[in-house]
Amino acid sequence: MNTIRWGIIGCGNVCESKSGPGFYKADNSELVIVMRRDGELAADFAKRHNVSQSTNNADEVINHPDVDAVYIATPPSTHCEYALKVAEAGKPCYVEKPMGMNHKECQQMTDAFKAKSVPLYVAYYRRGLPRFLKVHDLLQEGAIGQLTSVHIVHYGKLATGEKAKNWRFDPAIGGAGEFLDLASHGFDILDFLVSPIKRVSGFARNTGKSYNAEDVTAACFEFESGVVGTGMWNFNADHGGNYITFTGSEGEIQTPVFSDTDIILKRNGTEETFAAPNPQHVHQPLIQDIVNELNGQGQSTSTGESGARTSWVMDQCLHTYYSER
Repeated sequence: MNTIRWGIIGCGNVCESKSGPGFYKADNSELVIVMRRDGELAADFAKRHNVSQSTNNADEVINHPDVDAVYIATPPSTHCEYALKVAEAGKPCYVEKPMGMNHKECQQMTDAFKAKSVPLYVAYYRRGLPRFLKVHDLLQEGAIGQLTSVHIVHYGKLATGEKAKNWRFDPAIGGAGEFLDLASHGFDILDFLVSPIKRVSGFARNTGKSYNAEDVTAACFEFESGVVGTGMWNFNADHGGNYITFTGSEGEIQTPVFSDTDIILKRNGTEETFAAPNPQHVHQPLIQDIVNELNGQGQSTSTGESGARTSWVMDQCLHTYYSER
C-alpha cells in the first residue's frame, strides 16, 4: 500500500490531540506539513509533533508536491474557500465539521470534487468510533425489535463573558451558534445509524442574549426509513448532558453523543451496559478508513454527500431564526 502524505490547514486546538496525531499514527499515513496563520505557532506544532515542515500560507500546503491529501481544520467560514482550492489542485480533502456555513456551500464543495473525480470527506469521526459501531450492530441485530422513534438532547450552561466571544458563537465565522457546531455531530451519526433525514422542522431562539447566535433549538424530523425523531439543544440550561435514545418495539438503547460513558440497553425489564471507550485520538479510526479507501481498500462512510445532508437538516432548523434577523 502507498503512504498517503497529508498537509494540514489550521493546526489549532482540535489538531493537538483529537485529529493531528491520527495522520501520522494511522497505518500508511504521514503528516508532512502543517499551516497556521501565525507561523510561529505552526512551527511550534510541527516541532512538537515531529512534522518536517510548517508554513503560514494555505496555498503552500495545497500545492505542495509532497502532499497527496489535505485536512482543513479552520473555522467554518473558510472551509468552502480552501476546499475549492484543494479540488482545483485535484487532491482528496478531509474537511472539519460543520462542513460549511450552510448547505449551499456544501453543495458547491461536493460539485467541485465530483467535477475533478477526487473524493471529499468530512470529519464526522463518530462514524468510526467503537461506541457508535456497537450501537449500529445492536440496531441491525434487532436488539430492541423494530426501531420506532429517536430522541436526541444536548444541554449546557449559557456562555458569557470572554467565552461568548469565541468564534463558535459568531454566525459570521461559525455559520450559527453552538447548535451548528455540536448538533452537526448528532444529526450526522443519526444519518449513519438510522438513515438520512427526509423531512425536518425546527425552531431556534436566543433566550440568554449573551451573543447574537441562537442558544435554544428544537426540532422534529422523519427519516427515509420511516422512523420519526425529536431533538432539543438547550445551551441556556442549569446543567449539562447529552444523549440519544433509540426506542423500539421491544426495548430501548441510550448512548451519549459526546460523553465517554457506557451504552445502556433496556429490554424485558432488564438493563445491560456496554463499555466502548474512545481511542486516544478520536479522528484516527476515520482517518484510517480514508487512507484505506485512497489505497483502494474499503470505503469511508463520511463523505461530502453525507456531510451536505447534515448541513441541509441544520439549515431547516435555523431558517426561521436567521431569516427573521
